[in-house]
Amino acid sequence: MAKHKTHSKTVRPSFREVAVSNDGRDITRNFGGLMNTLLPQDSVLRDRGGDYTLYEDVLRDDQVASTFQQRRMAVTSAEWGVRAGGPDRESRMAADFLLEALNRIGWDGVTDKMLHGVFYGFAVAECMWGRDGAFITLDSIKVRKQRRFTFDMSGRPLLVTSENPNGEPVPARKFWHFHAGADNDDEPYGLGLAHWLYWPVFFKRNGLKLWLIFMDKFGMPTAMGSYPPNATDEEKRRLLSALKAIQTDSGIIVPEGMKVELIESSRGGQVSYESFLDRMNAAIAKVTLSQTLTTDAGGGQYKADVHKHVRNEVVKADADLICDSFNRSVVSWLMEWNFPGARPPKVWRRVSEDKDLRPLAERDRVLYDMGLRPTEEYIRTTYGEGWRVAGQG
Repeated sequence: MAKHKTHSKTVRPSFREVAVSNDGRDITRNFGGLMNTLLPQDSVLRDRGGDYTLYEDVLRDDQVASTFQQRRMAVTSAEWGVRAGGPDRESRMAADFLLEALNRIGWDGVTDKMLHGVFYGFAVAECMWGRDGAFITLDSIKVRKQRRFTFDMSGRPLLVTSENPNGEPVPARKFWHFHAGADNDDEPYGLGLAHWLYWPVFFKRNGLKLWLIFMDKFGMPTAMGSYPPNATDEEKRRLLSALKAIQTDSGIIVPEGMKVELIESSRGGQVSYESFLDRMNAAIAKVTLSQTLTTDAGGGQYKADVHKHVRNEVVKADADLICDSFNRSVVSWLMEWNFPGARPPKVWRRVSEDKDLRPLAERDRVLYDMGLRPTEEYIRTTYGEGWRVAGQG
């Protein structure tokens, strides 16, 4: 019986990017100027009619400032270092060169400022290059305000100036930038914590205003004045002035035939302003730290440990974001200019809870005596950076 062969035409892969935003056909985008810049897709910024000064005001809230500072300090207080890309001499020299540069510019301070990109959605820093003989050096990194930048159709940063409010191009390999929080790669502005923090802060501030009015009503009775039907406008004004004086003066006078009474405020039930503000503060802590027990008391040891673990995961993600974006940009540029033959080093931060390594060390000693030898990867994963297998340099 003859077999029939089926022929199918192989579909070759397309190497061209199709769903781009720089051709003006992206239906999700708002474009600015003459369709040469992208506008943020953040609905809060769009609906509130403001720029990033709107979010700068959010950062003034006490709970936002405290929790976000806690998140940043958890990153900057963690150990950091530079790992060579390979064991060869040039790769080790490149790592030493980078480590010296980061110590010189104050890597923790740069990291703290760049972490505000998690709050706003993106961060931009200007690299100040210098020369030391044949080497191009990194003299400093200056973190810039978010509202000084916009992005072009390809997602490249543009510097907004008084002469060019739509933004002007910046030199290549000059600005280190990253975005965070967005659910797609089409949004160079990212979507920061401020997007979710805006409304809890807004409600909290308005609740505080109502609470102050409430305390004023109950702390000082409302004064009521009565005047006869034939009172003149001048007498009515004098009575009103006397009522206002009750708030500050120890004695007042009123026109004859008029009287003043104090109305005591009264209400039943439980006053809920405090619980409302506590609820908003809890929402702010949950957005910023993904949990609440590291800022608020209560919950028990088990819940506290779980919440601390959740916070540590958030902190590790922040540290990885900074290090990875820096390694892919600034480190890559420096290596191409100065050590083109080296395998690029990597900046790292170790964000983890301290653990008792003694049981592991005792077990590893037994295995070593049995003839087993650990790999470099195992040593680095188990005991952290800074170790090298004996006999390998």
